[in-house]
Amino acid sequence: MDIAVNLVESYLRLNGYLTLSEMEVQKKAKSGLYETLTDVDIVALRFPGSIYATDPHDDDCRLLLINDDVLALEPGTIDVIIGEVKQGEAVFNPGLTRHEVLHTVLHRVEWIYATELEHVIGQLTESGVSSVPARSGGVVRTRLVAFGRAERSNLNTISLSHIVQEMVRFMDEFDDVLRPAQFKEPAQAFLRLLAKTGFSVTKETW
Repeated sequence: MDIAVNLVESYLRLNGYLTLSEMEVQKKAKSGLYETLTDVDIVALRFPGSIYATDPHDDDCRLLLINDDVLALEPGTIDVIIGEVKQGEAVFNPGLTRHEVLHTVLHRVEWIYATELEHVIGQLTESGVSSVPARSGGVVRTRLVAFGRAERSNLNTISLSHIVQEMVRFMDEFDDVLRPAQFKEPAQAFLRLLAKTGFSVTKETW
């Protein structure tokens, strides 16, 4: 797996998302043979609710809330991310916005929507963000997100430098909780090793 994809997936999981990475989308060509339309780097789904760094039964667990404001999570809202990950500039692969690609990806989570997927896909194609009623009540916000090099983060762009800084901050802040934990994902394990060995990570201006 690409190290940048691994970093993004670790970050999203840390923030309570269920993830699927490097999802290939196939389509039947006119020749009758199947071809790969694109490789969707990351698909993530997060249900509403707070995420804590330890067992919620602990008396002091509410002091260990994991929350990154950049994700702009909203109460009562399911957040679905279809992401493109770049080690360079945060831009979208044109194939990501193809109807066939979006339909294939969203079909995996179709049950959560109280509206037709065609409506969601139309909103995504037009503005990169869709907000529709959820089947169980509340709202489903679906968005296209480019992860990579960017001056600032917003609903459709999250910089990798922010992700690194946030991961390092989390590991430093919750060092006592994470000390016995095993980190097996390459990007997450390397950042944890830096924290354990006393290195600090700072961002240079470009």
